[in-house]
Amino acid sequence: MTNLTKRTKLTVAVALAIGTGFGAVSLSAYAGPPFGGPDDAAYAGKLWTALTAAHLVGPNTIVSFPYKGRPPHGKYLEMMASKVTVNGTKGAVVVKKNFGGKAKAKDILANHDKYLKSITVMFKREAGYDTKDQDWFWVKYAPDGALLKNKKGMKLAGRVAKGMSIGCIACHSVAPGHDFLYNPVNLK
Repeated sequence: MTNLTKRTKLTVAVALAIGTGFGAVSLSAYAGPPFGGPDDAAYAGKLWTALTAAHLVGPNTIVSFPYKGRPPHGKYLEMMASKVTVNGTKGAVVVKKNFGGKAKAKDILANHDKYLKSITVMFKREAGYDTKDQDWFWVKYAPDGALLKNKKGMKLAGRVAKGMSIGCIACHSVAPGHDFLYNPVNLK
């Protein structure tokens, strides 16, 4: 956690304590920005390292047969589910590789890197990370692992678009099965 983040949490806690008349307020009551902050970016970097070690992304990635996709992901997609460990938490992970251009599935198989535009990931974090949204950590990477940003310049990592009417959480919250997953996968 950065010093700025710690100071912000302390300032909010003190203001709440003074304003409400209570002598103490939990620092965990303030969650910071819903996504894109320095802590989210650092966690996304550790997640990318774990995904690379598991061959879910990176130069030695597992390649599967692409299927037709739809916005906001890509014209064609590959999806893999597995488990990885980040900061001591072993969690389910869903990796979706998003392909663009005028390619067909056979073109993507022949030249995977040429058509790969982004990689979107859902990682099941420790209990209590975001209970309302089933503790999913959302992130959108460039093919090289760099974090992509939205139109407002916010890094797409963390509780992406939490509380908004569009975005990762809003879209996936209405998935059948109430598990935030549109494609059935075994995450046990």
